[in-house]
Amino acid sequence: MPLSQIDPQRYNEQLAAKTAEMQDLFIEHYRGDMAVYPSVPLHYRMRAEFRIWHSDDDLFYAMFRADDRKTPYRVDAFPVANETINRLMPALLEAVRPQDILRRKLFQVEFLSATSGECVVSLIYHRQLDEAWVDAANTLARALKVDIIGRARKQKLVLSKDYVTETLHISGRDYRYQQVENSFTQPNHGVCEHMVSWACQHSEGASGDLLELYCGNGNFTLPMAQHYRRVLATEISKTSVRSALYNAEQNGVDNLQILRMSSEEFTEAWNGEREFRRLEGVALNDYQLHTLFVDPPRAGLDEGTTALARRFEKIIYVSCNPHTLARDIAALAATHQVETMALFDQFPYTHHAECGAVLVRR
Repeated sequence: MPLSQIDPQRYNEQLAAKTAEMQDLFIEHYRGDMAVYPSVPLHYRMRAEFRIWHSDDDLFYAMFRADDRKTPYRVDAFPVANETINRLMPALLEAVRPQDILRRKLFQVEFLSATSGECVVSLIYHRQLDEAWVDAANTLARALKVDIIGRARKQKLVLSKDYVTETLHISGRDYRYQQVENSFTQPNHGVCEHMVSWACQHSEGASGDLLELYCGNGNFTLPMAQHYRRVLATEISKTSVRSALYNAEQNGVDNLQILRMSSEEFTEAWNGEREFRRLEGVALNDYQLHTLFVDPPRAGLDEGTTALARRFEKIIYVSCNPHTLARDIAALAATHQVETMALFDQFPYTHHAECGAVLVRR
């Protein structure tokens, strides 16, 4: 996204155009009103990453156009990132610039922040890091009041901790989440609250149990769990599973079972096509799975998962790729119809749109 596109005065106009585009995309299967959840126009991103460009004795943050990966675009401020990141950006460079041990072969910097002001800064190098680097990085961490991680090839040095704790306010309650560096988290805090609240709204009055595929760190899982007898969730990332279990315990959610499985593996297990040691002690037949919640990768649902989805009374689908969502809605059209849809503007000033759809059995 070129920084020149960031124009808060035109945000509503851009969002209206994006909404019209999404309504056209889904018109074959949904002609109702699409609920629209806007972002704040500035300082909405909770994470950001930049290349570090070295020029003689100077260095600066750089970004690149998608069609030109060789020409750096200097970034001195990043107005879409939150205030914590914007405050740290110049302070970090000022501290690193005069110290060869910190700047030498520094390749990339990543920021992960929380609304509390917590921030984890990852310094990524094209060289191995030693004790001298650790000493200098510890001094830097104390000066900036951040947590610092050093990364290099086959090396990760965590000086204090590698996560921030974020709070989402959902349905009158605060949920606290451990969000780990280098793991997926929703980038736009305000829109994330809208998305989770929307999913909870369409879970009210639910009967039976919930199956959630791709649960991540429990972002949707924990607030949705209050509306179901039990929740069975799957996630393939070990780091995300650990965070989800920790977050469930911290938030007092005790009707949740998390399986470290891909959606494809769970489909095979539920169909009785394959046995997994990871399912020892889990009686799938004891669950009354009436509702399916999915927030899949950009590729959408695979063929087996789509077939699995056809067996549910209700499907709550959040998608980071409207085009694969449209494809999957078409694939489910024989058994399910779209009851309602929503647009969540996670990434203002870009073509990217996050959409939600509730499908019910015909």
